[in-house]
Amino acid sequence: MASKPVEPDYPPVICTVDVVLLTLKDQALHVVLLKRQNEPFAGMPALPGGYVHSQEDKTAWDAAARVLRDKTGIISPYLEQLATYSGADRDPRGWSVSIVYYALIPLEVLPLDNKGLLLAPVNRLPRMPFDHKGIVDVAVSRVRSKSQYSSLPIYLCGERVTLPQLQAVYEAVLGEPINKVSFRRKIDELGMLEPIEGELETGAAHRPAQVYRLRAAYKRALSLVQRGINS
Repeated sequence: MASKPVEPDYPPVICTVDVVLLTLKDQALHVVLLKRQNEPFAGMPALPGGYVHSQEDKTAWDAAARVLRDKTGIISPYLEQLATYSGADRDPRGWSVSIVYYALIPLEVLPLDNKGLLLAPVNRLPRMPFDHKGIVDVAVSRVRSKSQYSSLPIYLCGERVTLPQLQAVYEAVLGEPINKVSFRRKIDELGMLEPIEGELETGAAHRPAQVYRLRAAYKRALSLVQRGINS
């Protein structure tokens, strides 16, 4: 009877999730970073991330949501997979794979009293460990591209928003002005907003603006249009 071949004793693969958490500050996109507590790269600002817990996390999405909640206290309304990064040279601890997600949140929900939490403008990133800088660059590119034809930037807003406020958010994300008439037509096509009856926001130089909220159907999903927001 032939003996069973002995399997090589390979070291385990490091399996993690990382989250690119983006917000708007001073009308510019910023990424949320955390100072690493442990080696390697202890003390350096990095993306919120952690190991997949195979006994607890049913999916990588669940792992990313858990890491985000445990490390930042945030329950993101929208969390989308960005890409998978892998290789022998990513992590000095060994061969690793990271499933990366991205999320957008309004600035006011960030726990800014967390001393380990940092906000960095996406166009002036600090030195970061692993391949995190490249990951942020890819996430920002994805967000800007997707914002051209979807409701994605709404997650940077609070629960209540006017159309002028929402247009300013789109312009900040895209980095370009948007024609007001075109913008409002596209928002109507997206169908993501519903007016809050009786709520108007007044400004010193403008007529009262209707206040809207996100329709329940889009709290964890995107609405799309055929052509770009600014076309």
